[in-house]
Amino acid sequence: MPNLLNETPGLIAFVRTVETGSFSAAAKVLRTSPSAVSKSVGRLEVLVRARLFLRSTRALVLTVEGQSLFDKVSPLLRQLDTSDEIAGDEEALAGRIRFSMPSELARFFMTPIFRDFAPSFPAIKLEVGLTDRQVDLIREDYDVAFRVGTGGQGELRVRKLADVKMVIVASPAYVEKHGRPRTTDDAVALPFARYTVHGHPSPVVLAGGKHFTPQGRVDCDTGQALRAAALHGLGAALLMRCVVADELNNGQLIDISTELDLPPQPLNIVHAFGPMMPLRVRRFCDFVAQQTGSIPGL
Repeated sequence: MPNLLNETPGLIAFVRTVETGSFSAAAKVLRTSPSAVSKSVGRLEVLVRARLFLRSTRALVLTVEGQSLFDKVSPLLRQLDTSDEIAGDEEALAGRIRFSMPSELARFFMTPIFRDFAPSFPAIKLEVGLTDRQVDLIREDYDVAFRVGTGGQGELRVRKLADVKMVIVASPAYVEKHGRPRTTDDAVALPFARYTVHGHPSPVVLAGGKHFTPQGRVDCDTGQALRAAALHGLGAALLMRCVVADELNNGQLIDISTELDLPPQPLNIVHAFGPMMPLRVRRFCDFVAQQTGSIPGL
């Protein structure tokens, strides 16, 4: 591969195009025009003697050579983005923190983040994404994501914060009609409000690797929707205990998984910085980690 030290603008344009998905989106990030981004990428393609994208009027697809270059260059640019923090004053930390968090956990974390963390670092800009889906940190330009569960980590760095207790809940009327499961077979036969990812229901995982795909007529892509469906008797729902702690205490929902062996799920911090996490992001992650001890039912 040729020496690319003199082609920093082209490398930045290329990486931002991959991350954002188009020349026009990259141009907005770089505060330039789409044609300027396209020309920069074109010069880079001439230099490396390879097509980096397959272009059409509707799509921009990364080639094998483009993916290889992105995998090499993207981590280096991320490290350059953090170089100003190496010897900086912690009180003067500045920059953006774009993070993703499950919507059902937001009520536990957002108040201390806005009340305590944000005022302590006034030069840090917070971009909040509340979603239960697993975001693509690199392509969607997230600095860090907070995730429950073990799937889909790939090459990302993972820091475990806590074990989250899980519970299957249902309304009193539901329990009166369907009873409580004593075995896995009993649970399989129950109607569920199901958590779906890209239209596919997620399995209910039991200890020892046992699992089953729940059946039901209500599919939801957020924990809050599952909670609402369970409250109205539309199905049993697998949820984090902390999310329904109040409803369990006041009797609106009943734990019907006492005879089942539900393993806890890890609450993780996930990022793509490797060993070079920016100091501002590290301080933010440490702050969120400190809040986990105060969450009831975790």
